[in-house]
Amino acid sequence: MRKYLHISLPDAAVREESFDGRQVAEAGRHFIARTLLELGAASVPPLSPDNPLIFSAGPFAGSNWSNANRTSVGCRSPLTGGIKESNAGGSFGLAMGQLGIAGFTLYGACPDWQLMILRKDGRVEFESALPYLGRGNFECAEMLHQVYGSKVSLAICGPVGEYGGLLAGIAMSDTDQRPARIAARGGVGAVMGVKKLKAIVIELDRMPAFHDRKKVLAGVKQYGAWLRADEAVNVLKDYGTAMMADYTNHVGGLPVNNFSAGSQAHDGIFKMGGEHIRERNSARGGETSHACMPGCLIECSNVYADADGKEIVSPVEYETLGLMGTNCGLTDPDDLARLNWGANDLGIDTIETGAMMGVLLDAGLAPFGDVAFLQRVLDEIRAGSEAGRLWAQGTAVVGQHYGVRRTPVIKKQGISAYDPRVIEVTGISMMVTAQGADHTTGNAPKYECSGKGVDELVDVSMEMQTLCATADSLGLCVFGRSVTNVHIDMVVDAINGACGTDFTPDWFRALGRETLRLEAEFNRQAGFTEADDELPDFFYEDALPPSNKVARFRAAEVNASVRRWWAQHAS
Repeated sequence: MRKYLHISLPDAAVREESFDGRQVAEAGRHFIARTLLELGAASVPPLSPDNPLIFSAGPFAGSNWSNANRTSVGCRSPLTGGIKESNAGGSFGLAMGQLGIAGFTLYGACPDWQLMILRKDGRVEFESALPYLGRGNFECAEMLHQVYGSKVSLAICGPVGEYGGLLAGIAMSDTDQRPARIAARGGVGAVMGVKKLKAIVIELDRMPAFHDRKKVLAGVKQYGAWLRADEAVNVLKDYGTAMMADYTNHVGGLPVNNFSAGSQAHDGIFKMGGEHIRERNSARGGETSHACMPGCLIECSNVYADADGKEIVSPVEYETLGLMGTNCGLTDPDDLARLNWGANDLGIDTIETGAMMGVLLDAGLAPFGDVAFLQRVLDEIRAGSEAGRLWAQGTAVVGQHYGVRRTPVIKKQGISAYDPRVIEVTGISMMVTAQGADHTTGNAPKYECSGKGVDELVDVSMEMQTLCATADSLGLCVFGRSVTNVHIDMVVDAINGACGTDFTPDWFRALGRETLRLEAEFNRQAGFTEADDELPDFFYEDALPPSNKVARFRAAEVNASVRRWWAQHAS
């Protein structure tokens, strides 16, 4: 049994609802899609107080089940206009579970800027947020911990979210109290800003009650043993997500200079990948592996140090390396790390920001690789100047403003760091997902696509989209998928132990498919059509060096194949 909170911000009223069984098990991305549809959010202006903002956690939240404490945040995206579920690691989901909270929905807006405090005795309190306004997230977090102590987790609307910038995410505490685990995509931070909610402070407590505690703890032990023995997990632990840059650079699918090339080498050496970063960081005394969530055994994060051994930022991850790094012409991870810290302090999406920066450089505002200019861009966004507020609206708006032909967006959201001309399954996922150009909805970067037809690639994409939607609905990090997806029977059995349900293994994929259906229906109600799934023209027209490939599949062909897939999976 857990509780769900309906929180009216205008009058600080809280209505508590009891969740049990299936409601607790499906309280993540699936719940967000279903709830937003039921509330009619597809017809609500995204940057109005009437746009509901939902926080939810999975059935294992609050436990030490590795990589099972992610927090899902959902609303109608002000960036895409469609549905958005953006999730983050850190300790916020852990705290929700420990307080017996399956989730909460925020309605309306505070009359003035407020903090919301969730107490372990069940109280929900509000206090003035005026002292924290305009401050960077790191200073804001330090101030909050001085007031509320160390045994809390935070969710912060940064300075860009305060003024409605669509780059804004919601920054959550990591295991070391850094507000650096960001529910980043889709402008969810701008929605929190519209609600005049500066931060949520939630108290930490202890592992919650489960229906069958012994079965859950046995699952924790078995799942952990499988993770420790898994080769893919151990590579992630050793090299972090940055290792993906070595692969995409090798196959020519890395974004370089605003998606105008697919690989990069500087003086014959590629420095922006996991191997070089691990070697450099290790020599400096940085942490080459780090758990973003308490108890996570994958530890794919890192703490990146400068030449003097002082921390620059945590973490340096692949998507940031690809979009704010090579996509902007950077060749040294130190430069990227400092920009990364600035983005984290602002609480903004490094994917959207990097894609937007690449468009600025392509527009001729500075040469690719101009670190000083990129820092000025962040400074202007922080200041909320006229230019900064324009740039904070994201890649699509900036590309249109400057008339840049090569504007890498789908559904007005910046494309992730996988060029769809080469990494085609992920490209198809980014085309058809309701979430915008989001790789995490169905990433298969190493699938061999050459010579394969649309039906085969769509089959792979839809299988990955299904499994990822399930993982997001259960609060599970997708980086555990090499274990999760081959031990579905055990995971479902443990969920039954946690929630008192009697699901069969078939429920696992059924949950993902139902989530995808609900999200597609939301976007249909929001006015999306097949044309919104198309890649920008330059992907079809410009051959990508060094492979000289162009995109092969148009939206109509892909969607026809998707419909065939759904017909085969109608049950």
